[in-house]
Amino acid sequence: MTRFDTLIKNGRIITAADSYDADIGIKDGRIVALGQGLEGADEVIDAQGLWVMPGGIDAHCHLDQPLGDGAVMADDFLTGTRSAACGGTTTVIPFAAQQKGQSLRAAVEDYHRRSEGKALVDYAFHMIVTDPTETVLKEELPALIQEGYSSFKIYLTYDDLKLNDREVLEVLAMARREGGMVMVHAENADCIAYLTELLESQGKTAPYFHSEAHSAIAEREATHRAISLAELIDVPILIVHVSGPEAIEQIRWAQGRGLRVYGETCPQYLMLTAEDLDQEGFEGAKCVCSPPPRDPKAQEAVWQALENGVFQVFSSDHAPFRYDDPQGKKLHGEDAAFHHVPNGIPGLETRLAILFSEGVVKQRIDATRFVALTATNPAKIYGLYPRKGTIAIGSDADLTLWDSEAKMTVRNEALHHAVDYTPYEGLELTGRPMLTLCRGRVVSRGGEPMVDAGHGRFLKCDKPQPARPRGSAKGF
Repeated sequence: MTRFDTLIKNGRIITAADSYDADIGIKDGRIVALGQGLEGADEVIDAQGLWVMPGGIDAHCHLDQPLGDGAVMADDFLTGTRSAACGGTTTVIPFAAQQKGQSLRAAVEDYHRRSEGKALVDYAFHMIVTDPTETVLKEELPALIQEGYSSFKIYLTYDDLKLNDREVLEVLAMARREGGMVMVHAENADCIAYLTELLESQGKTAPYFHSEAHSAIAEREATHRAISLAELIDVPILIVHVSGPEAIEQIRWAQGRGLRVYGETCPQYLMLTAEDLDQEGFEGAKCVCSPPPRDPKAQEAVWQALENGVFQVFSSDHAPFRYDDPQGKKLHGEDAAFHHVPNGIPGLETRLAILFSEGVVKQRIDATRFVALTATNPAKIYGLYPRKGTIAIGSDADLTLWDSEAKMTVRNEALHHAVDYTPYEGLELTGRPMLTLCRGRVVSRGGEPMVDAGHGRFLKCDKPQPARPRGSAKGF
């Protein structure tokens, strides 16, 4: 009879498909038994009154990413994954970013050096493709996809990152041949540049005007264009950090035609608005991100898209820049025009608690949908399922034990990232992960880290084989 390393008893198991009462037997870091009345373990964890869910997968976050403009991210793989673990996330997927004129493989190798021996939880890499040369498209990317780096991001904006339409088509064609998953930052660069110059000519340079320069129309146009190019090549894409109804309508339209178009949104589009950028002095810079938060009607549209299946993924887009730092938000000083402010806000540790409290507790989504958005769907889309993202025999024992009634107030001083603020300071939340296990080992307890750097392992990703989006006319 198998003796378990760890036995979790008396919990309410919740997956993306169903919920039920059962014990979980863990051996050598994996789930080896699910059943009633399991016995015999070196360690027994009583989950009475708690919900047992898969560990979260944050499939869009930025850690120790070289930027080339003098800005420095606050979080490396140590502080970032420490923050993840304390928030109930057991897998993170940040970005190995190619610099224009440089090798993509060199970027991946550099990212391994940055991550080696630091992570508390498991991690994989997306890639960022900024320079799709013939060598990259015919040699480097196909080889890297085969080696377990099966997803990559492209940009339709930012001068140092953006691709033109022909380059996008060539990248998409390569993805179709090799089986990669393409993520798209969809904003129209020329629209943003035009509006930025217009606003600056009128003296409108404060952080608030970032939200006007990054128009929802620019997001809508780029989303439609990305979908159209993907339809032409017949390849799946995922539109990341969608902010409001204009882009949502494009994704819903594509899904209704049976296209394999997936959507992702983030906590900032549920909890913040453009008014959060309109603060005294330079304070609004704390909430500068792209696309920017919009208005309450946009928030409601994002919630509806989470409820009805337009979105498959809920990520943090954690982009950690300190506010009071000449290498962070104040890179160009407190009088800098909005377009000089480093883009991004922190959110790795608060992502799950915000969606649980605002979504599950307030009955906007059910608990199974919460699991799908935060763990199961990312695992499927990015080639980690069923090793990650579910509670099943043979899967890694990545688990979070949630107290659905626990109260917490978000305070930056209690968070574990290396950023000097959180945009959610003072937010009252209900529900929190009380215990988090990564491969069977407790990595956080009561919101505090329980393992040292180096517990986390690098994950090779299989070629993605995601189901069609729920909003698709063809269904699952």
